Amino acid sequence: MTQQIPIQPITATAFAPFGDVLNCAGEPDKIINQGKCGRYHDRATLDFSDGRAGISLFKAELRALPLILDLMERHPEGSQCFVPMSHDAFLVIVAQDAGNAPGTPLAFRTEPGQAINFHRNTWHGVLTPLTGTGLFTVIDRIGAGDNLQEHWFDTPWTVIDP
Repeated sequence: MTQQIPIQPITATAFAPFGDVLNCAGEPDKIINQGKCGRYHDRATLDFSDGRAGISLFKAELRALPLILDLMERHPEGSQCFVPMSHDAFLVIVAQDAGNAPGTPLAFRTEPGQAINFHRNTWHGVLTPLTGTGLFTVIDRIGAGDNLQEHWFDTPWTVIDP
């Protein structure tokens, strides 16, 4: 028997304990490129213990709901930013730390055009596109040492669309 996690819309306030929501809400911070481009400046806090920021491409398989959540991971040495390369929403699953293991997970659905940045050491589910190409730009720590901790749940959770 699994416990259920209802998906909720992502907001900057609800997601703040886990990371940053990146979007083009409001007026741009600056107009550039001969007045043809709005710059929404410094939307995520990248945080690395050492190493450097790197840009990688991830191509994830599309998932379907309901989704069985049996694994969460975190990166103790650096934040991790996911920017979809299509105009599609995706699923984001996070949890507070509960003594070196994830607490009760929360599930958020982004809006098309949004990206997210996980704070360093935040428990999160794996990349979970529900529609689109599954192609993402990922900005994270490149450096020596182990930057991945995984937790497998004894009893999985089921993510549902309420």
